[in-house]
Amino acid sequence: MNNPSPIVSVENLNVTMSGPLGELSVVRKVGLELHRGETLGIVGESGSGKSVTALALMRLLPRNATVKADCARLDGTELTALSERQMADIRGPKIAMIFQDPMTALNPVLTIGRQLTETYLRHRRATLAEARDRAAALLDRVGVSRPKERLDVYPHQLSGGLCQRVVIAMALICDPEVIIADEPTTALDVTVQAQVLDILAGLQSERGLAMIFISHDIGVVARIAHRVQVMYAGETVETGAMADVLSRPSHRYTQALLSAVPRRGMRWDRDRLGTVTWSGDTNGGDA
Repeated sequence: MNNPSPIVSVENLNVTMSGPLGELSVVRKVGLELHRGETLGIVGESGSGKSVTALALMRLLPRNATVKADCARLDGTELTALSERQMADIRGPKIAMIFQDPMTALNPVLTIGRQLTETYLRHRRATLAEARDRAAALLDRVGVSRPKERLDVYPHQLSGGLCQRVVIAMALICDPEVIIADEPTTALDVTVQAQVLDILAGLQSERGLAMIFISHDIGVVARIAHRVQVMYAGETVETGAMADVLSRPSHRYTQALLSAVPRRGMRWDRDRLGTVTWSGDTNGGDA
């Protein structure tokens, strides 16, 4: 994180969506930097623009979206200037995404092995046997028991936690330099959530991955991120080192998010969680 040259650099990102009622601005003037070996947390409530920002970076937004940015660079390559074919060539080997809902991210009519090996065969010169060995090794690394057997099952035959591990393995199969994890623990129970966070933190550390971790839960982000970027109403309202933002939040929206996190020792009959109310103010006003 002392590297002055970020692997991901975004400046003045704006996203609008067109619909029957006209155009809606969903992300405005967002910038971010991500360095090698770093985890950047992006936090905010639903509708704040977190996932849209990530999908814009991946060039995966729907056709009714218009994306404009002063720059959106991945390791020096301007992503907005790439053709769709060129972008498809770097999704997987350079940048990959872990999606929020594993049951919709996985194809229900294809086996786990087919879905894992497809990406590897697309981007690497490998035989099917080599691709299956690679897939089984990654399943084992992310905590899937009997990995070789699981290659031949379908998503509905696995639990939500196991499917999320499969999605993580799928993102890692081509050794990308950047991972975007879009709320990867939202649909999981607390125990499995902790296991998935430990897996991601371990993979990030041992492989030197640069990771963008998106969540509505600032408590979850605090467990894994080095820096945090808080989004509100489509804009960035606060950015800083995780420890600094936790101890000295400068924006009232960040303060409201922190007040809504349960704390050890709280009692239902004595303590109240904070609430986040909508004001439309992104300049430090009451949240």
